[in-house]
Amino acid sequence: MELRLYQQIVEAAEEVHRLLGGPGLLETIYETALCKELSLRGIRTSRQVPIPVTYKNELIREPLFLDILVEKDVIIEVKATGKDFSLYQVQLLTYLRLSGLTSGILINFGKTDLQEGILRLTNPLKA
Repeated sequence: MELRLYQQIVEAAEEVHRLLGGPGLLETIYETALCKELSLRGIRTSRQVPIPVTYKNELIREPLFLDILVEKDVIIEVKATGKDFSLYQVQLLTYLRLSGLTSGILINFGKTDLQEGILRLTNPLKA
């Protein structure tokens, strides 16, 4: 992910956090607002993008769903909790691996200071 796109995503998230406040709302509200803010900045997004789960080239279950896909290149996983769970990082890394994408951002709007809730991750299989 290019640095400029990362900065634009973070700035958009900060704007959402500033206007809606945080913590306190549901993940889906932050997700919707973040997509709207990114769109206002001319950045393409898709919400709830299905990612198939396969085993030995065979579909083995219903797809998993990415919260936000930015410019068909960056996964954003949105959370709204005051707690940090390593499970969220593992979840995003799994989405990166299954999708074959390289970059992801975990954004936790449940933090009073949003900067504490932003984590940039890279698919170790693509690095």
